[in-house]
Amino acid sequence: MDVLAGIRSPEDLRRLSASEVETLATEIRQFLIEKVSATGGHLGPNLGVVELSIALHRVFDSPREPIIFDTSHQSYVHKILTGRADQFDHLRQQGGLSGYTCRSESEHDWTESSHASAALSYADGLSKAKALSGHHKDNVVAVVGDGALTGGMCWEALNNIAADHDRNVVIVVNDNGRSYAPTIGGFAENLAQLRMQPVYDSVMEHGKNTLNNMGWVGRRTFEALHAFKEGVKSTVLPSEMFPELGMKYVGPVNGHDLVAVEEALTYARDFSGPLIVHVVTEKGRGFRPAEADTDQLMHTTGIIDPITGEPKSAASPGWTEIFTEELLDAAAERNDIVAITAAMAGPTGLLPFKDRFPDRFFDVGIAEQHALTSAAGLALGGMKPVVALYSTFLNRAIDQLIMDVGLLKQPVSIVLDRAGITGSDGASHNGIWDITLTSVVPGIRIAAPRDAQQLREQFRESLAITDGPSIVRYPKGGLPTEQPALNRYEDGVDVLAQEKAPVDTHEAPSVLLVGVGTCAGDFAEIAGDIAAQGVTVTVVDPRWVVPIAPSLLELAQEHDLVVCAEDGLIHGGVGSLLSEAMDAAGIDVPRRCCGFPRVFPQHASRSELMAELELDAPGLRRQVSEWIEELFGQAEDGQ
Repeated sequence: MDVLAGIRSPEDLRRLSASEVETLATEIRQFLIEKVSATGGHLGPNLGVVELSIALHRVFDSPREPIIFDTSHQSYVHKILTGRADQFDHLRQQGGLSGYTCRSESEHDWTESSHASAALSYADGLSKAKALSGHHKDNVVAVVGDGALTGGMCWEALNNIAADHDRNVVIVVNDNGRSYAPTIGGFAENLAQLRMQPVYDSVMEHGKNTLNNMGWVGRRTFEALHAFKEGVKSTVLPSEMFPELGMKYVGPVNGHDLVAVEEALTYARDFSGPLIVHVVTEKGRGFRPAEADTDQLMHTTGIIDPITGEPKSAASPGWTEIFTEELLDAAAERNDIVAITAAMAGPTGLLPFKDRFPDRFFDVGIAEQHALTSAAGLALGGMKPVVALYSTFLNRAIDQLIMDVGLLKQPVSIVLDRAGITGSDGASHNGIWDITLTSVVPGIRIAAPRDAQQLREQFRESLAITDGPSIVRYPKGGLPTEQPALNRYEDGVDVLAQEKAPVDTHEAPSVLLVGVGTCAGDFAEIAGDIAAQGVTVTVVDPRWVVPIAPSLLELAQEHDLVVCAEDGLIHGGVGSLLSEAMDAAGIDVPRRCCGFPRVFPQHASRSELMAELELDAPGLRRQVSEWIEELFGQAEDGQ
């Protein structure tokens, strides 16, 4: 990889000849396949933007002219071109390179949220700041996928960008026809029509021929650029999608033709005012298994064989598969069940539902707000909606959950995949906020299954709720060993373990361990070790963590210390809610909470983060033991 070895910054890139740039594109694809197959990561999206990323950095002066990648999982090539190639051995690993743009890594990274449809709003604000600070001629570039453009926030931003023709905002639409799945809706159909227009191809061929005839070897001549601009003017017009906004449009451009992309971006750079460049790319280009991947399993991968694309280790059934099975069984029994997702049918386990019940499946695109309010409408019409999302993406629809679902008391079942700590995808993909945010909705019910059997039971219980919204949340990763209950209270609280102290139990202090989700199994695992300190121990799983069950308050009253553990935020979490309920009931018993602090988690594996926060079994054992010694003076040997 001789050319790639010489790239340390965009300045190095601009010195390359045309043939060297072509070689670089080939070397970058080889590099991505080698590195991402070893660590896991977003392979397909990055293979598709190699030429586009090269052209962006050859044309625009980053970081003076910001390049903002919407979602930014497709920023690996950008990272390579800005001097971070030597860090890819630790991609998405603790202390290593982030899988998204990251402000602490490079001055070329302006944002770091991985939620879609935000780039145009960032660009709108940055371009306003440029104008206000006297740099109105600088460009601000937003690279947004066709999938992200299904999100309403993009159109709110476009409405503002188009209103001011004095700001230089270049909107590059990276059109590969997919997000996680094929892009859906009227927008996608319109974009597909534009994609088929031949006019720009002929213009680009004219431009290339002109350049080739002049012996172009990497530097533009005035005459060639003038010829290109004269030809392209015929296609700079308001597109079919933006007639009311009046946005100027260039395209479609073959996103894998380096000359075509670079010349289109050069025109956009020199154009005065906002402009859209429509670039057509192929997701997974250059890696046959990814090119042939119709289910988009290579949108993001685990560790794979760099030749065949096959996973290095077989995946065992996980939480998502259990949900899929139970949803299919329930839908076969009830024809009022409908399933809704926001461009995440595959990752949330809804593809089998789509195949079996196509008329009852709705993918609304990257539009979580719409998903929730549409679900409320379906419920008003007599249906039983099941909305399947990643926990982190529900954050975007809290207003709709409160006002459009909760206020109307509609029985919408929300299933949150990747709840709690998720790990390698970093801060904005962790699902640590959902309980804190959603528990404020009057009348909501929230379930946190501890194992596969409880997921089945609690999802069915959610479907039976008729007087308001409910949430069933489960984590990323493999399923834990099933933990049977010793007994269950009438309000659904499970007792998982009861351990007596090795001393007179009438004299020994008593500890109630309240485990949320998988933390319940961890508490059951360490109950005997805790009891060995000279205390009696009761371990319970509330199952439905919101609202607080009456039996949980009764148990709290009967113990000398209450400890709650959860893999969400401590602030406003289950432990906080339990403490508030105890205060309201006049229960004056010491209580402690184990959970996530109010910080943004860095990327690492789920197990590494759980250990770092002492939310795994050893960490919980240490914390509880310390509190017991602090409150009761019990020694390790129980004396």
